[in-house]
Amino acid sequence: MTTETGVGARAATRRGASGSMGTGRAGDRVFAGAARGSGIAVLAIVAAIAAFLVWKAIPALQANDANFLTSEEWNPNATPPEFGIAQLAFGTVISSLLAMLIATPVAIGIALFISFYSPRRLASGLGYIVDLLAAVPSIVYGLWGLAFLSRHMEGISSFLNGTLGWIPLFGGDSPGKNSIFTASVVLAIMILPIISSISREVFLQVPRANVEAALAIGATRWEMIRMSVLPYGRSGMIGASMLGLGRAMGETIAVAMVLTFVPGINWHILENGGATFAANIANSFAEASVTGRGALIASGLVLFVITLVVNMVARAVVARRKEFA
Repeated sequence: MTTETGVGARAATRRGASGSMGTGRAGDRVFAGAARGSGIAVLAIVAAIAAFLVWKAIPALQANDANFLTSEEWNPNATPPEFGIAQLAFGTVISSLLAMLIATPVAIGIALFISFYSPRRLASGLGYIVDLLAAVPSIVYGLWGLAFLSRHMEGISSFLNGTLGWIPLFGGDSPGKNSIFTASVVLAIMILPIISSISREVFLQVPRANVEAALAIGATRWEMIRMSVLPYGRSGMIGASMLGLGRAMGETIAVAMVLTFVPGINWHILENGGATFAANIANSFAEASVTGRGALIASGLVLFVITLVVNMVARAVVARRKEFA
């Protein structure tokens, strides 16, 4: 009886296990199908947005009397309309690159301090504050930049002009406070939490054995970071910076409130004036005619393509290293 009971129990266990395995496989299939459908839906939405932008932009592009890619003039409400994206592209790229160059070293330093230098209690509080900064609305940054930062940027701009004026970007005759440089500083503060948070997560994924091995051979904390942490997290830091660059390119309200629109490309970033895609759309859409709205949509299409390329490059850089998978 005992033997028969044991055999029956083992058979029941096998049947239960096989039934749960079958349920698990069915659940895996459902989950895989849902994930695949979500990915296809995202691609469909992106394609639909692109198709809508192209459809709305074609009439304005056909009516345009200027070269859309090289012209610096933006007057789509005139008769005939004349507009181009040269100035908008220049302002967007320059301000976003400057913001990334300013924010990346500071963000990586903050991430290293939280991960390896600060006490645990202080690290958790600082990490929470940095993550909280990413949730601040962009209009708050814009109001702060307009009411406080821009008033103190004229002196900094004059100092940079006098010290680095031999560099074309920092040259010019009249440094001001509502310049591309001021907009870049505001953008740098906005994207700093994103870069810092992603870099911190990458640093925390460094194998503990690598860190302990570096310390065991007598390395200082900085030498340990230089030998074990930074090489491991290089692609992650690059990806974080590229994602911050994408955020800076698409920012609207903060730049529109800080930057003064002046027609034409100005290589002196310390002088007042400039324009970006997003700020121009925000400032011009309410008063635009039908052709003007089409022109703004066409410029938005170019920004859409640039941002998509930046994010694709960031994903490609991160995917080069499989440690983050």
